[in-house]
Amino acid sequence: MPEAPSATFTALTSGNGVSLMSANPGPDLGAHGYDETELRAAGTASSYAEPATAPYATRVVVRRPTAGFSGTLVTEWLNVSSGSDAAPDWTYLAEEIVRRGHAWAGVSAQRTGVEGGAARVATGLGPGGLKVQDPQRYGDLTHPGDRYSFDIFTQVARGLAAEVGADCVLAIGESQSAAALTTYLNVLGASLFDGFLVHSRPGGALHTDEPTLVPDVGVPVIVVQTEGDLFGRLDFLPARQPDAERFRLWEVAGAAHADLFQIGELESFLGCPDPVNRGQQAYVVRAALRWLEGWARGGPAAPSAPRLTVTGDDFERDPHGNVLGGVRTPAVDAPADVLSGYAAPGASPICALFGRTLALAAPAYGSREEYLAAYTAATDAAIAAGFVLPEDRDAVLAEAR
Repeated sequence: MPEAPSATFTALTSGNGVSLMSANPGPDLGAHGYDETELRAAGTASSYAEPATAPYATRVVVRRPTAGFSGTLVTEWLNVSSGSDAAPDWTYLAEEIVRRGHAWAGVSAQRTGVEGGAARVATGLGPGGLKVQDPQRYGDLTHPGDRYSFDIFTQVARGLAAEVGADCVLAIGESQSAAALTTYLNVLGASLFDGFLVHSRPGGALHTDEPTLVPDVGVPVIVVQTEGDLFGRLDFLPARQPDAERFRLWEVAGAAHADLFQIGELESFLGCPDPVNRGQQAYVVRAALRWLEGWARGGPAAPSAPRLTVTGDDFERDPHGNVLGGVRTPAVDAPADVLSGYAAPGASPICALFGRTLALAAPAYGSREEYLAAYTAATDAAIAAGFVLPEDRDAVLAEAR
């Protein structure tokens, strides 16, 4: 049989380069013994939709340990909703990736990231595509269109796995990228990958608005959804599906599509009418990656989680206003606020994604000591249930109000 195609790589060194900016700086890569390189990945890709091939040359950002590599390559389909590449799952997962010694690759899989194009979510951050932002460095990149993105993503991951010596290759993507991975699973199946983390997908997949189920592709798939994903613009609720042998769906109570962990000190830049969501999905997504890797390597399956409690077209809520059911974190089980996945009516589209945090109508506890005891107990319960990692316990406890 002919060898499966993979990308070939050369270093990108001219110009200034376009970094994957993040409001949350994340771990110091150098202090953790990590190198970052930026590569030009090139090859000939096939369209998933018609019998056609086309040449491509795209950008890949690779972060890998100089020693102590775990053997796991985490490949993120970069998000282009803003009109340029972003790596939201790196922001959520970086602490887990570096402490485990994984390699990470951010792939400019879609045409918008390379060539530029309209933003789905206006951010006011200026021009988008790499070729627009730094033509000296990226001018010879070329992307034939999103119908080739799926093969490009596969070829890049296959080539990088060989380059770094990975024996476990995971695919991850958040929001619009999660929609792309949903299409990938439905069209290509597992292909090269040993597991998929699909994070905050809308109800449809890329190239379709119809609710789409993720099939059993023979490898583990964990879908992590927030409270803010089920209704409204993202409308995930019709695409809910039951857990299966290799499939888990986690719905995180009190979490928004994006949150303070993503935006950090730039919260005021959004101009939202209320403080953005201060939920704790970051810790749940890290736990999902830990479970996914172990499961992909033949370990135990990830735990199942109850669904968020929905009646009609709304959630059921506790007396404080936080939703019931789903994956529970101490921020909702020992509340100091009302955490909503949804912004105030009339909020801008970007603010709608960030939800909001409101004051409790009345304190939930009679004293600070009572609150801290309840918060600590809720933290330990989330760890025992498998939805927060023991290594994150101190960070979660530090978020007590």
